Amino acid sequence: MAKVNVGLGARSYDVLIEPGLIDRAGTLMKPLLPRGRTAVVCDSTVRARHGVRLEAALLEAGIAAEFIQIEPGEQTKSWDGLSDLSDRLLRLGLDRGDVITAFGGGVVGDLAGFAASIYKRGVDFVQIPTTLLAQVDSSVGGKTAIDTPRGKNLIGAFHQPRLVLADLDVLSTLPAREMRAGYAEVIKYGMLGDAGFFEWLEANGARVLANDAAALEHAVGRCVQMKAEIVGEDEKEAAARALLNLGHTFGHALEAETGYGEALLHGEGVALGCAQAFRFSAALGHCAPQDAIRVEKAIAAAGLPTRLSDAPGGPFSAARLIAHMGQDKKAEAGKLTFILAKRIGEAFVAKGVDSEAVRAFLLAEGAEP
Repeated sequence: MAKVNVGLGARSYDVLIEPGLIDRAGTLMKPLLPRGRTAVVCDSTVRARHGVRLEAALLEAGIAAEFIQIEPGEQTKSWDGLSDLSDRLLRLGLDRGDVITAFGGGVVGDLAGFAASIYKRGVDFVQIPTTLLAQVDSSVGGKTAIDTPRGKNLIGAFHQPRLVLADLDVLSTLPAREMRAGYAEVIKYGMLGDAGFFEWLEANGARVLANDAAALEHAVGRCVQMKAEIVGEDEKEAAARALLNLGHTFGHALEAETGYGEALLHGEGVALGCAQAFRFSAALGHCAPQDAIRVEKAIAAAGLPTRLSDAPGGPFSAARLIAHMGQDKKAEAGKLTFILAKRIGEAFVAKGVDSEAVRAFLLAEGAEP
């Protein structure tokens, strides 16, 4: 079993990466459940595909589990979704000594984790991520949040899980589009901090997308290891952790314009945003144009969008995209902040970026004024 520790002192926890972990979840979670009780938050898709396995594993370990089923999709990660989930947890009579289990993709993890952070002023939770994107990114590091009409993940809290169980078996049940969306976060790690890993993905990305067991374990393990190191150094994104947002300023703006739904998945927005971040870096003279071309080629090879014209709902307004960027959590005193790159494997935080430079870049990318 691959095990990565997220080192946060008394709040440290392990991320376990292995096929079949859902079937062992009861045994692995038992030490965290003094009352032997958990509320499992999942969406209807995950409940149908994997709920029987998890329920059986928890029952075998003597754990009483109450399943709370929510609707799939980013729209559930909202004020209404949070209110509904909180009310259902209260109706179960969950105590502060009980544990919430987030069983699903990034939406479920973000929503259930945020609910755990505020329920009776905070209860423990466990992450069992069921998508590639959640396994390599959103389940690790304690970021929890909901979306609002003004932007993505603007209301939330840092609330670390007690344990993360990344069962690689579940990835074989994902639609190809969901795997590609998760792969965007995988390749992002190579772009921002590990040129060797990026090169490995150029050669082995197709194996990852095809659910090759060895390739998946290496890719997920490397991403989690990198994120754990960054979170251990900078839990609340005061410095190095911001690098994990490579591609997100562009991507979140596009997600907002397309309605945070199925039209443009989060990973697809990140992929397009990463390609734009490298082209913008090249346009500003920070990195070589050849690196931007190489990044675009690697993203496109995975069947992911790289250009504004690849995203549904266009043409997009540069003014509207910039307005969304102004709501980004990294923005300071009305100034835009981007994660840009000096080269593949070396990203940096660029503060106070001139909005006119962004506008000129977006127009050159095909946006309307």
